[in-house]
Amino acid sequence: MTGVDRRERRDAIAQANAEGRFAPTWESLQQWRLPDWYQDGKFGIFIHWGVYAVPAFGNEWYPRTMYLEGTPEYAHHRETYGDQATFGYKDFIPQFTASQFDADAWAALFRRAGAQFVVPTAEHHDGFPLYDSALTRWNAAQMGPRRDLIGELAEAVRRQSMVFGVSSHRAEHWWFLNGGNAFDSDVRDPEFADFYGPAQSEMLPPNEHFLEDWLLRCCEIVDRYQPQLFWFDWWIEQPVFAPYLQEFASYYYNRADAWRRGVAINYKFDAFPAGTAVFDVERGQLAGIREEFWQTDTAVAKNSWGYTEGNDYKAAADLIGDLVDIVSKNGALLLNIGPRADGTIPDEDRDRLIAIGDWLRVNGEAIYGTRPWRTFGEGPTEVVAGSFADTKRQSFTAQDIRFTAHEEITAGERSRALYATALAIPEDRTLRIATLAEGAEHLPGAVTSVELLTGVRDQYPALTWERTSEALVVTLPDDLPSQHAVSVKIRAEGV
Repeated sequence: MTGVDRRERRDAIAQANAEGRFAPTWESLQQWRLPDWYQDGKFGIFIHWGVYAVPAFGNEWYPRTMYLEGTPEYAHHRETYGDQATFGYKDFIPQFTASQFDADAWAALFRRAGAQFVVPTAEHHDGFPLYDSALTRWNAAQMGPRRDLIGELAEAVRRQSMVFGVSSHRAEHWWFLNGGNAFDSDVRDPEFADFYGPAQSEMLPPNEHFLEDWLLRCCEIVDRYQPQLFWFDWWIEQPVFAPYLQEFASYYYNRADAWRRGVAINYKFDAFPAGTAVFDVERGQLAGIREEFWQTDTAVAKNSWGYTEGNDYKAAADLIGDLVDIVSKNGALLLNIGPRADGTIPDEDRDRLIAIGDWLRVNGEAIYGTRPWRTFGEGPTEVVAGSFADTKRQSFTAQDIRFTAHEEITAGERSRALYATALAIPEDRTLRIATLAEGAEHLPGAVTSVELLTGVRDQYPALTWERTSEALVVTLPDDLPSQHAVSVKIRAEGV
């Protein structure tokens, strides 16, 4: 895109913000409202896929660490590919073929997993967009796969009636490849400055040129693909980004008004004020119910977001436990997978998605469309609150129970159903819920029925139960319809 074209595009952004309902101020952005699809959907798929899947070593930060002397990636690169002046990160691009990428097959798998929204990385820290960009020659439509990967996936996801979103990690590119300036590497070559640059110190705030380019890239994605979720990584919290974040959010929300679609932005830490976007916690959870809707983003692998050979995977039972815990606290789970460079999804990722989908087909009524109850739950397992803490807890037990609630209309009358999910199957098939004991603070009214979720709407096998002064005690059948966790539906006075 020429300088004139960039100015025209910048003027178009300013005009849209001047004419739309939203202005680029935090006060105006408070008009934004959380869309129902998001609050009801609860579960989405995140996808870290890019050139870093070619070396498949360490993690998705390989393009950075391969230029940092003293790291395993630096040594591995020199041993495997040669020195970084001769073979740099750019030289992996031809091997990023996506030759087996089938957008419809991906979307069908995500649908089977029970996901309601899908968020691929449009551009990661490495600065290589997976979409057809007019702002850089370094993109998947012009190099490597020579396909608009984001465009193909957007169409496939929507054909499966899921919501399509994107993530942008462009902000981190300001400094991401700066290690290559410390020694003789291709990062220093002026021929590739439009890819590797700026490669500045992370101690320096981005300059106006970079920030303007960041804004144009984000708005280009909005206009090309009309995503309904736009996820940002952490570095946008730098104060210098604030006016550009306001301009972007205003433009995005105004464009969404024109599309008549509900949209949302994800942010970390305090990059956005509360009420203007959705707070996101990376690889972590919250200790209790948050009044405002929030999200966890985490991955099926503990060690990497992208594909590597030898990823350390979480168990499906732990992922399901996290999903239920997060939803009980008014959150959503954005769960990441890492495809290979050829576009195939590893069996380990696939198996976990299918296990979650199988569980949701039986117990999804306790997840989709629900809202937090008066308390999120009970049990001995402590959830360590905050980022990068989701592997610090022990596995959930059958004594760990989470609550959700859902409005129902029966015979024209509105009521609320309560769902209790034990995060593991009780070995003795006896579910003991202390929070719902006789005369309990949170549910003083009478319990009228307790039924097992089966995945068949309005077909709930009645269970044997009694309410004592210590707990609501429910006897479960030996043959349960799902693994890993079990949900019961409770009808009671005053839910």
